[in-house]
Amino acid sequence: MHFSKTVIAILFATISSLAFPQQRDENEIVFVGTTDPDMIAAIQHARTTLVDFLKLAANPPVGTDGYKLKVMVIDGAKTEHFWVTPFKVLPEGFAGVLANDPKVVRNVKAGQVVRFDDSLISDWGYTKDGRQVGSFTVCVLFKKMPTEQADYYRKNHGFDC
Repeated sequence: MHFSKTVIAILFATISSLAFPQQRDENEIVFVGTTDPDMIAAIQHARTTLVDFLKLAANPPVGTDGYKLKVMVIDGAKTEHFWVTPFKVLPEGFAGVLANDPKVVRNVKAGQVVRFDDSLISDWGYTKDGRQVGSFTVCVLFKKMPTEQADYYRKNHGFDC
């Protein structure tokens, strides 16, 4: 996969609510350059460890949940990465539900089932005893965003990075 052709757009999305002042719009986007060495390393690490993650997801241990894949969606010259959950392994790739609305690409929408192969996977993650495991690209994003924003996600979503 060539990362030098596009800008990587990583979306955070779970539940957005403006009804509670302590909550923020979690459909935020952080742009990272395609040559960012930390992001490239995070994606490579996620891909290198994907087989082990998939074995775990196939037989989840007690205390784990929220298994998800981050998938690259390409729309012409634009690229955006989405969390896909739930997902399933197919004989020739994967299928899963996009967890959030696009901000950059226009060829998909939240809730849509998408099919993809492992070359489009940029990250994986799950929750173990309330703490995030994996989500390597998110940890890179924390270095790129304002401290207050990163602290919000650490506190409210169990990130330790």
